[in-house]
Amino acid sequence: MGASESADAVLTRLNFELPEARIAQTGAEPRDSSKLMVVRESVQHRIFNELPGLLRPGDLLVFNQSRVIPARVMARKPVRGGQGGGMIEVLLLREEEANVWSAYLKPARRAGNELWLGEHRAEVVGVLDDGARLLRFEADIKLYLDGIGRLPLPPYIAAGDDDRVWRERYQTVYARDDGSVAAPTAGLHFTPELLSRLDERGIERASVTLHVGAGTFKPVQGSVADHVMHAERYSVTPETATAINRARADGRRVVAVGTTTVRTLESAWDGSVVQPGEGDTRIFITPGTPVNVPDLLITNLHLPGSTLMLLVAAFAGEAKIKAAYDAALAGEYRFYSLGDAMLLENQR
Repeated sequence: MGASESADAVLTRLNFELPEARIAQTGAEPRDSSKLMVVRESVQHRIFNELPGLLRPGDLLVFNQSRVIPARVMARKPVRGGQGGGMIEVLLLREEEANVWSAYLKPARRAGNELWLGEHRAEVVGVLDDGARLLRFEADIKLYLDGIGRLPLPPYIAAGDDDRVWRERYQTVYARDDGSVAAPTAGLHFTPELLSRLDERGIERASVTLHVGAGTFKPVQGSVADHVMHAERYSVTPETATAINRARADGRRVVAVGTTTVRTLESAWDGSVVQPGEGDTRIFITPGTPVNVPDLLITNLHLPGSTLMLLVAAFAGEAKIKAAYDAALAGEYRFYSLGDAMLLENQR
């Protein structure tokens, strides 16, 4: 059986039916009061604010410090000859070059069409393989998104009309680098108080950046071998690379906060150490793929049929993920971006 056939079988075996009521619509308050399932040889049910006691002094937590931008904008078509002027929903994905962004448009527009985002003109100058459009702006649209955009919440969250609430809640407390169109949601459980308690226990912290793209949560349709991962930008500073490599050399554990952190660390891994640098990654971690850098992973409960289910199965092993999700379904855990969390051990 080939690797892709094996991954297809794993994805099928890990499929499950989730009642709609189990999809979290609001985050726990306070953030660190969410449930935390600890998955080792057995499953333990804890609370996220117990995390300092579950880790060891000297462990190194690695966070993704990317910040979600208000990338969903209602644009209007130009009025010509008394016609037009309809609305277009724009989801800005990332800036490909100066003032040129890839974006999903609903409804789609052809090359040469123009749009107005607030008072800012954009022209469709290309079409990408996945259907995204390239928009060229006459100004730096990043400077205006806070005024004209909304946070791009996942479609399974009933957002309501108050975007101000989500700009705080759908953001990690340590977010710094603008660029994501979805939150690195494992980090949503942390509070400043919890971070202070981790510091007091002697647990170290480091940060990477991976700007989460819209393709991260795209379900696998068809064979795993045919699934195309969207490119996402990442960066690892020399300070972070040094901290991770020193921890590994010392025999201390590296704890990845979120699957995006795992993907960043594995993208920066050269076979012996984590290298500093930045670039685009399309890394696709599936069962059979070794996960080299992190020893532990903090992650939320993911959508069935997603690339993230394959990643956690590669990390912890299919049997443990199956047991964890069975326990979560039986134990009233809340799922997806605003839901509860798991602490997984690397199966290596």
